[in-house]
Amino acid sequence: MAKYLSPEWIDEGRALAQAQPERPGASARMQYVVTGGPDGDIKYWWELEDGKLLESALGAIDDPDFTMTLAYQDSVKIQKGELDLNAAFMQGRMKVTGAMGKLMQLLPLTNSAEYQELQATVRAHTEF
Repeated sequence: MAKYLSPEWIDEGRALAQAQPERPGASARMQYVVTGGPDGDIKYWWELEDGKLLESALGAIDDPDFTMTLAYQDSVKIQKGELDLNAAFMQGRMKVTGAMGKLMQLLPLTNSAEYQELQATVRAHTEF
């Protein structure tokens, strides 16, 4: 099991995401900022191209399309499936800066069966 937000967690999530289907146009450079965690604030990023996770790592990415910032407790709830990402965004629990339109194109993908299955698998391999 990989500790949530650790380098191992990022690596394992990227490996598990390789089976996601191609989704033409679902491309973005996404920066995540998780605040107030037990290890302080954590930044990580994903580079998605046509629905495929190309790269991901801890730290900051140059020129992200958008940045999503949320509190550690809310990020844990999202990862555990207790808080829907769309709901967190709509309720203002997740702050977004940058290309909002690009984020809005990607949000519906989080409701797909493939994405939900991926999240369940990642959860099963995560120590919170």
